[in-house]
Amino acid sequence: MQDDFKNPTRRAVLRTAATLTAARALLPAGAWAAAGDAPEVTKAVFGFIALTDASPLIVAKEKGFFAKYGMPDVEVKKEASWGTTRDNLELGSAGGGIDGAHILTPLPYLLSTGKVGKNGQKTPMSILARLNVDGQCISVAEAHKALKPTVDSSALKVVFAKAKADGKEAKVAMTFPGGTHDLWIRYWLAAGGIDPDKDVSLIVVPPAQMVANMKVGAMDAFCVGEPWNAQLVNQKIGFTAMTTGELWGNHPEKSLGMRTEFVEKNPKAAKAIAAAVIEAQRWCDKQENKAEMCAIVGGREWFKVPVEDIVERAKGKFEYGDGRVVENSPHVMKFWRDQASYPFQSHDLWFLTEHQRWGMLPAGVTPKALIKEVNREDIWKAGAKLAGVPDAEIPTSTSRGKETFFDGKVFDPENPDAYLKSLAIARV
Repeated sequence: MQDDFKNPTRRAVLRTAATLTAARALLPAGAWAAAGDAPEVTKAVFGFIALTDASPLIVAKEKGFFAKYGMPDVEVKKEASWGTTRDNLELGSAGGGIDGAHILTPLPYLLSTGKVGKNGQKTPMSILARLNVDGQCISVAEAHKALKPTVDSSALKVVFAKAKADGKEAKVAMTFPGGTHDLWIRYWLAAGGIDPDKDVSLIVVPPAQMVANMKVGAMDAFCVGEPWNAQLVNQKIGFTAMTTGELWGNHPEKSLGMRTEFVEKNPKAAKAIAAAVIEAQRWCDKQENKAEMCAIVGGREWFKVPVEDIVERAKGKFEYGDGRVVENSPHVMKFWRDQASYPFQSHDLWFLTEHQRWGMLPAGVTPKALIKEVNREDIWKAGAKLAGVPDAEIPTSTSRGKETFFDGKVFDPENPDAYLKSLAIARV
């Protein structure tokens, strides 16, 4: 040791060796941290909404996974609504906005086509990963509890029709037009014979404002992610009619979306970001980590929500608020299991087919061609390999095949037109 202090060159070599050893210790098995693999930038700015399915993005920051893969300066910023998320994605970080976000899976498509942009502005987007499957709910006001609506919404048809006849609006809330919550509640209503465009008034309410609006009687039902459904039950303002996994088991939900401009300019950084989020998803999905995950995201700098409003449903216990209690629900939010992270192109096709159903898809858009542009499952696979994911856990097909819904409807990605024709309530 004494010789080390007398020989500065030797000290430098030893320090370098120690640094490299520590760096390699941080890397997953099989990963190579060659200089040529280093991300082009060390920073990206992401937005998130206070929903439990943002957990992988938050955990990737809190646990140092972004730093581990060469992106120590990543920022994760809270957004007030999906509308502000859209606005900030249009701006990009160079304009004071964001580079990417925890996002409703259809929103990158709506942005890329200009459907939701200011004055039809197109903001090309890329999906790098799915963040979760399942874990959303449809909640109903306490006043309707005696009707006992569940995954079958038809019990509400008479009361909604009476409200309309009396000149009152039955109000049903979702979080963004064309987003996942909009499509889940539309499907639920239509399957029960309730036309979401004619029989009720569909309104937009930011997730964090759902409970407050239900409390003052501003709506009859809403669809949103956790922790807001559990909070509604805990405050005895309403009840959970169904979890969305009951409507479609292991359905895709949120995604990790980025501006295509960032991805094309910084492909190695995009891969590193995907790897960090994938590692966070694997961590979040372990039951022994759920309590810590909920404590992290419930904190003041993130959701600012009591942990008890998050943790039980995150672990799989659902108290519906109408007497039903389910332990170890198969419809618990999943971040990694059941191929939750891989962005199946067939799932994106379902969302775009539903947009066709409700007249939301811009004219001239070819869904499968658009999916090839937006869905970057190739980056997901590269990120998965960097994160040390075993080959057995990497899907070999971009399609999960036929999907069956609770009412028996089947979506075959090879024949989406047949699915459309099978739907009784549609705009096409």
